[in-house]
Amino acid sequence: MTDPTTRFQRLQQRYRDGDLPWDHDLPPPEVMALADVLPPGRALDLGCGTGRACVYLAARGWRVDGVDFVPEAIALATERVQHAGVSDRVRLFTASVTDLRFLDDPYDLVVDVGCMHGMSAEELRAYAGEVARLTQPGGLYLLFAHMHDDTASETPRWIARGAVEQLFAPDFEVERIEYGVTHVCDTSWPSAWHWLRRKR
Repeated sequence: MTDPTTRFQRLQQRYRDGDLPWDHDLPPPEVMALADVLPPGRALDLGCGTGRACVYLAARGWRVDGVDFVPEAIALATERVQHAGVSDRVRLFTASVTDLRFLDDPYDLVVDVGCMHGMSAEELRAYAGEVARLTQPGGLYLLFAHMHDDTASETPRWIARGAVEQLFAPDFEVERIEYGVTHVCDTSWPSAWHWLRRKR
């Protein structure tokens, strides 16, 4: 698990180089499926990257806040939002998802597509607290994360299978988990989608 400064520098360099194999025009099908069935409300995209989920949801009537700690990501997201004509429904912030004190009102939907799975245990606790604080009772938290089953390593990459459920157990109920494998370029990782419902 890399420290926050190293992780930031690595991601910042990838944005500067345009090395973004995860970036596509549309968000993942799991996000689009929710937009098809949920009534538009307030959404929060954690680790929003170039804003693809923000734009997709905003185009369907949602009011969306996106947060990413890489300024270059927010700059690209701002361009995408403006080009899509949804600037009136999207706010973008350069900040850490572990400290969101500048956000107050709860959200009906909180989305994280690949942000939290690289964090340290301390960061994860802070992150989980913010997600719980900002998700409306009865609201949905949708998480995609790379997983690992390697307990032999002292510093395993990604997040351990089962750790998400444990981390959010005090405030969320698990509605559904779908395990799979993610392929990026020539590399593959175990991964999972989590649908967690904020307790009322």
